[in-house]
Amino acid sequence: MRHLKALCAIADAGSLHQAARRLGVSQPSLTTQLRRIENVLGAELFLRERTGCRPTSLGRAVLSRARPLVDGMSDLVAAALAEAEAARPRGSRLRIGSTASRVIGGWLRRLRVALPGTDISLRVDVSAHALLRSVAAGSLDVAFVHEVEGCPLTLPEGLEQRVLVDREPQFISLSRDHPAARRRVVELGDLAGDPWMVDPTVDGEWDGVRRVLGAAGLNPPVLHGDYLTAASLVVLGEAVAPCQPTSGPRDDMVIRPLLGDPLAVRLLLVSRPGTDIEVVYAQLEDAYRDAARRASGYHEWLLRHRSPLARTP
Repeated sequence: MRHLKALCAIADAGSLHQAARRLGVSQPSLTTQLRRIENVLGAELFLRERTGCRPTSLGRAVLSRARPLVDGMSDLVAAALAEAEAARPRGSRLRIGSTASRVIGGWLRRLRVALPGTDISLRVDVSAHALLRSVAAGSLDVAFVHEVEGCPLTLPEGLEQRVLVDREPQFISLSRDHPAARRRVVELGDLAGDPWMVDPTVDGEWDGVRRVLGAAGLNPPVLHGDYLTAASLVVLGEAVAPCQPTSGPRDDMVIRPLLGDPLAVRLLLVSRPGTDIEVVYAQLEDAYRDAARRASGYHEWLLRHRSPLARTP
């Protein structure tokens, strides 16, 4: 079923890159998966062209039979979840989802205090789109996600959103012995010769970084990996990596703002219609303010830009 979903996603998106973003996986992983499927069949299912992918005659035949199976499985899962929900004892419950954030711990702790007796669960996912689909399907009540500037998220029909931060600058992480680490603010040109580390499974991250570097006339080497790998390479001076401004201080690396703040995200709290999110949003806002105050570099940035987030509520 996973293979059939991948084939349908590739056909719908028209490219491996876009399909990987929709599925919340890396493009190399999806490419490898497609090759394995084709190896089993002994024939190509898609023609790879400069403009994208299009199904072969065999691919069209497979897709014509795959789509009803995928749709049927989706209906089965939705019906099973609905039945399970109906059979579950009633009680206060809050199912929250979030992309990776330094705010999550403080938000969760505040929610448990503000909503005593509520069964609160947490799901963290690198893909904002995957979380939004879960809210739309009813398996999550709310999702805290980030939207990379220039790479808007596709909000499923019927969902509501509330903006926490309209434009959060993304900082850069450097090894302590990097020449630019001595500066309070780093220029993109200072990093032209460094490999950049990005996580391609994070919706919009690679596209956003590529857009900004291209606009600056830079074409540095790019490495793909997760946050843990990025941190280890940054510490060794093997790469630089974009990071959240709320990132905490470390003895083995420095976090610096970029001149002009070319990289940015928008922070959103998304919910289904009718969901009471006032308390949820208030606790998220309070947790974010606290995280911003604890990150000295970001707090200084907020003060310089006279942001209301720098003020104590």
